[in-house]
Amino acid sequence: MENPAVSFKSLFSKEVEHRSSQRTASPFAVMVNKEVADHVRSWRFIIMVGLIVLTFLGAMYVSLSNISVAVGNLNDPDHLFVYLKLLTTTNGTVPSFYVFVSFLGPLLGIALGFDAVNAEQNNGTLTLLLAQPVYRDNFLLAKFMSALIVISVLFLSLCLLMIGAGLIITGVRMEPVELFRILGFAVLSILYVGFWLSLSICLSVVFKHAATSAITAIGIWLFFTVFYSLLINIILAAVLPDKNLLQPDDLVAYNNLLMNLLSIAPAQLYTDATTTMLMPSIRSLGPMTMEQMAAAIPSPLPLRESFMIVWPQVSGLIAAITVCFASTYYLFMRREIRT
Repeated sequence: MENPAVSFKSLFSKEVEHRSSQRTASPFAVMVNKEVADHVRSWRFIIMVGLIVLTFLGAMYVSLSNISVAVGNLNDPDHLFVYLKLLTTTNGTVPSFYVFVSFLGPLLGIALGFDAVNAEQNNGTLTLLLAQPVYRDNFLLAKFMSALIVISVLFLSLCLLMIGAGLIITGVRMEPVELFRILGFAVLSILYVGFWLSLSICLSVVFKHAATSAITAIGIWLFFTVFYSLLINIILAAVLPDKNLLQPDDLVAYNNLLMNLLSIAPAQLYTDATTTMLMPSIRSLGPMTMEQMAAAIPSPLPLRESFMIVWPQVSGLIAAITVCFASTYYLFMRREIRT
């Protein structure tokens, strides 16, 4: 029979070890765990995830319904990449999944970050939190990393779900290059949503009210999604001569200028990068002359070459995230926080 004193001693030692492990946990890890739990339990996150999952299921249904036609098209250099076709095949009525992500991804990032700081300050919890041995940069980094962890798990889970569904339905073995391209698509989606997350957190520091920061973030998203390309085309049409009257060299320079100006928009960077990753037959994102296309062989581009093409877009997204986070850090460090 077990001695009660020994049993009580073992339970007491386990409790002491548990509490000591909690005390040794860094404040940053505690804040990240708390923020992740709050995001997962919030209704706005559940609603946004529901919309993204529904669009994912709709796009996958259309792709699986037309996969035999897409794979059977021998004129398409990408007809052998079955799993990439699941993300790009469409019947003309429902867009592909990456098109949905370019539209719904910013809303997800804005929903997770528009009240990251101002809600804490309005509720009075920011003063109590910073009164503890917590650095301000750890507070901001915990807000950003917790939401980014949730976003990463979401997109990686959807990609794995797509791979599993394709394997069960088609029974086709997946090539390693397809796996790396799909993982590259997931990373690009995370970076794209991460930019809007960092922008919304920055706006939550700039504005005192959460509604103002949310409306401002949505306005910036609408400007770059809808109005920016129209504005660029109008300005170029008014400043430059008619492109139908330009010489071939001048027309190439005109198109390069147009592409460079449109690349300022985050949605354009994401669309160009994901299109190149999911369609190996794409060899260039800019205009090409007839001399450049003369010796080109219609075959899929190697994975390394596709990464080299999309590296400027990836660098642009990372730079935009860095600028937004640095601005957030500068503004938050200069703010005086009172009770």
